[in-house]
Amino acid sequence: MRWKAFAGCLTLLGLTLTAAPAQAHGRDPGRVVLGAHDGWAAATTGTTGGSAATPGNTRTVTKRSELASALAANPGAPKIIYVRGTIEGNVDSADRPASCESFADPAYSLPAYLAAYDPATWGRVPPSGPLEEARERSQANQAKQVVLDVGPNTTIVGLGRDATLHGLTLRVTGDNVILRNLHFSDAHDCFPQWDPLDTADGNWNSEYDNLDLVGATHVWVDHNEFSDGGNDRQPSYFGRKYEVHDGLLDIVNGSDLVTVSYNRLHDHDKTMLIGNTDKPTYDVGKLRVTLHHNLFSEIGQRAPRVRYGQVHVYDNLYLVKDPAAYTYSLGVGVESRIYAENNVFRIPAALPLGQLVHYWKGTVLHATGTLVAQGNQWPRAVDLLAEYNAANDPDLGADVGWKPALVERLDPAWAVPALVLAGAGTGR
Repeated sequence: MRWKAFAGCLTLLGLTLTAAPAQAHGRDPGRVVLGAHDGWAAATTGTTGGSAATPGNTRTVTKRSELASALAANPGAPKIIYVRGTIEGNVDSADRPASCESFADPAYSLPAYLAAYDPATWGRVPPSGPLEEARERSQANQAKQVVLDVGPNTTIVGLGRDATLHGLTLRVTGDNVILRNLHFSDAHDCFPQWDPLDTADGNWNSEYDNLDLVGATHVWVDHNEFSDGGNDRQPSYFGRKYEVHDGLLDIVNGSDLVTVSYNRLHDHDKTMLIGNTDKPTYDVGKLRVTLHHNLFSEIGQRAPRVRYGQVHVYDNLYLVKDPAAYTYSLGVGVESRIYAENNVFRIPAALPLGQLVHYWKGTVLHATGTLVAQGNQWPRAVDLLAEYNAANDPDLGADVGWKPALVERLDPAWAVPALVLAGAGTGR
């Protein structure tokens, strides 16, 4: 109740209902461009997406085949794609619903896979042989339908409040892309792989994030919603959950100059990965990302988990109800340089403050202006770095070696809850 009262007081003060700054840069949602100081995606050339598209390169789509056609048309030319209603990814070539069974290779079945690779008989060795190869072919069959590439100079924007990409993965590979006002829901893998070497007990691993940035640059992800769509109840096999979902939004393979603003990411475990390998092959000097005014609600981990990049995490709201389903929020990975400020956490009283940060071989973290409300307590200032260091070894240092410059509006932490709850997500 105190948390609601706190947010309500802010609303009464009239400090929370102003529109996101980027909204002022255009009226037609397809012509909106990123503000000149709005995070890393504003650096160098800025991010304009397909705002310069001609009428011939402007389309409204309502089904997968239309979306795929619009994305493939006139490569490189500015394009605007408006999404209306729900677009289902798991369909056939005629946009008719397709089941997991329809993607399965004739040589694959889950019961046969479970019988073949049961650790009790197969051992702690990665699956191999004809049945694993059949699983891979099945997964490739599904990928042909559900993964759509987004090239350069593209804006994709949802119309109204309910524009949804369901069961689809958008894979952004180009420069200068804007994605706004979309529900990204339930990108699921029909054919997860068993990995007996993933943790001490093994794990099921799946493909397909709702949104992947793969070697992409100058990308603005704004006012969207990401979730599993309530489809996360799965059985357990070999003592581990049969995991059909991967990430909600991953930024990997040398992606760079990205702003993620005013989104809702909720009801998911592995939420946002920035950098997907400890090896410096793609990522040194890249993965520069800004996250601001996002809502992370009922997520388990990776909000975000970072390797390498200079990542500015500010004015975000984190809501945690179930400590049993929560692992951490900020993941400090190899050579990461996270600059976190003015973030707000609402967590259960039993959740230790030192758990909000997790060590993934990183060495430094800047964290200032943090407010934490535990249980029914009013929010209070917390030194997130000190709390982590008091509870964990090795200690993290405070000097990340850089300071953000591209900040359109840095709000005080006390204003963040009402700002984010009123402004983040679609239709706002």
